[in-house]
Amino acid sequence: MDKPVIVTVDDDPGVSRAVARDLRKKYGQQYRIVRAETAEQGIEAVREMRLRGDEVAAILADYRMPQMNGVQFLEAAMDMYPFARRVLLTAYADTDAAIQAINVVDLDHYLLKPWDPPEEKFYPVIDGQLDAWQRSDRQVRPELQVVGDRWSAQSYEIRDFLARNHVPYQWMLSEDPEGKQLVAAVGSECHLPLVITSEGEQLQAPDQSTLASAVGLSTTPSTDFYDLIVVGGGPAGLGAAVYGASEGLRTVLVEAHASGGQAGQSSRIENYLGFPDGVSGAQLADRARRQALKFGAELLSARKVMSLEAKGQARVVGFRDGGEIAAHAVILATGVTYRRLEAPGLDDFVGRGVYYGAALTEASSCQDREVFIVGAANSAGQAAVYLAGFASKVHLLVRGEGLEKSMSHYLIEQIAAIPTIEVHYETEVTGGAGDGHLERLTLNTRGAPWTADASWLFVFIGAEPYTSWLGDDLERDAKGFVLTGPDLVAYGERPRNWPLRRQPYFLETNIPGVFAAGDVRADSIKRVASAVGEGAMAVALVHRYMEKQ
Repeated sequence: MDKPVIVTVDDDPGVSRAVARDLRKKYGQQYRIVRAETAEQGIEAVREMRLRGDEVAAILADYRMPQMNGVQFLEAAMDMYPFARRVLLTAYADTDAAIQAINVVDLDHYLLKPWDPPEEKFYPVIDGQLDAWQRSDRQVRPELQVVGDRWSAQSYEIRDFLARNHVPYQWMLSEDPEGKQLVAAVGSECHLPLVITSEGEQLQAPDQSTLASAVGLSTTPSTDFYDLIVVGGGPAGLGAAVYGASEGLRTVLVEAHASGGQAGQSSRIENYLGFPDGVSGAQLADRARRQALKFGAELLSARKVMSLEAKGQARVVGFRDGGEIAAHAVILATGVTYRRLEAPGLDDFVGRGVYYGAALTEASSCQDREVFIVGAANSAGQAAVYLAGFASKVHLLVRGEGLEKSMSHYLIEQIAAIPTIEVHYETEVTGGAGDGHLERLTLNTRGAPWTADASWLFVFIGAEPYTSWLGDDLERDAKGFVLTGPDLVAYGERPRNWPLRRQPYFLETNIPGVFAAGDVRADSIKRVASAVGEGAMAVALVHRYMEKQ
C-alpha cells in the first residue's frame, strides 16, 4: 500500500525546505512528504493525489502566501480531504488571524515560526495530529436524511441529538422538492419528522432511544454488574470514565442525551489547559469519549436514570424505561440544566425559536438575521462570539450592570471587539409572542419597556442540578445540589446511614460508595477543568472505598 501523505505549502523557499527536511527526518519512513512553494502548486498537487486515491494525513500551510493565504488554502483542500489534519504555520504577528481561522476551517493547530528545536516545538505537535488521524474513522458513509418542519420542536430535538452525538445527517424541509418526494414515498400517513437511515430504514417521529439504536449508538448494557457506574456524560462524567477504565475498573457511563453536557454545546473553550488555540465543546467531548472507549469503558446513550439505592454492598441504578444495573460504586455527574425564563409566552416556543443552550444546529439558520442571547456567564459570551459569525446582529441581554463578575476577561474583550454584538445591561425579557414560532420579544431595560422582532432567543441563565430523581435518601442542599464530604457534617452531626467506622471521603455522599463530581456537587467550581479534575479524583476515592470493603 502507498504511504499516506503529509503536504506542506510555504512560499518562502528556505522555510519550505526546512519544513520538508524536518518532516522527512522524523516521518519519512511511514509517510510521503510532498512540498509546494506556492498555493497554486499545492492545490494542484492535492487534486492529483485525490484523483489517484492517495491518503493525505496532514496539511501544513503557511498563513502569508500571495495567491491565497493559508486559511483559504486549507479551506479549499479540506473539500478534497475532509479528514486530513489541518495545521497553520504563522509568525507571532499573525497569531490573532490564526485564532480567528479556527472557526473558519476547524483548524486543528497552529505553529509559530521558527520552531527550533523541532524535538520540542514541532514533532510533539505533528505526532499528536498524526495519531489523531490514524485513530479517526475515515470511512465516508451515506448520511442519514432528516425531513421536518422549520419550526418543529421535535425536528430540532432530533437534529440536536444527531449533531451532539457526531452523527452526520442531511436536513431538508418537508416543503423542499426532495423532502416532498421522501414524504410522498412513505405515504399519506407519514408523521414528521421523518428519519431515513443509510440502510433505507424509515423512522417516523422517533424517540431518542429508537433513534440512538438506529444510528449505532450503544443503548443496552453488556452485563448487569460493574465495578463503577458513572451517571452523566459531561466533563466530570467523561473524566471519571477515562480514569476509571484506564485504572482497570469495569466502567459504564450512562448518558441521557449526548456526551459533553453543557460544555459540549460550547462553540469555543479558550481557557482549557493544553489548548492554546481553543477547542470547541463538541471536539473536547468527542476526544474524551473516544479516550474512554479506548480504555474499555462502556458508554450507554439515550438511557435516563431514575433511581439509585443501596442493596447490601451493591449500588443499584434503575432506568426510566425499565431495567437496572448494579456496581460496587457510583459517581453522580449529572451536571446542571439552564433555568427556564418565566416570561409569559416563551414556554410555547421552546424548540421553535427559544433554545436553552447554544443550539449550534441553529447557527446557519441565523444567517444575516438578528438574534438575542440571555445570560452573563462564559456560556452566553461564547455563544455571542460564535453566532456573531452568522447573524447580522447579536443582542446580549444582561440582567446586571456589567459582565466582570460572571464572565472571563478574555471573553469580555472579544465581545467588545466585535461591532455586531450589542450588550444591553439591566435588561430582562418580559414576554414572547408569535404565530407558530417566536416572532416578537418584549423587554425591559431599567424600567423602560420595548419590543423587538425576534425569531431566535438563546437562554443561558442560572443552573439547576438534575437531582430530583434521587429521592430523599441522598442528602442535598436547599437548591438541590448534592452534599459531599465535609459539607455533610455542616448539615448535621453525622450523615444518615453512615457507618461509624470512618468519615466520608471528600467527594462521597451520605450513601457510602456513592460519589458526586462536577457541577451537580454543592460548592463545586463551575468550570470544565475543575469538573474533569473532580471526575478523576472521585475515581481515586472509589479505589480507596473498594479496598476497605
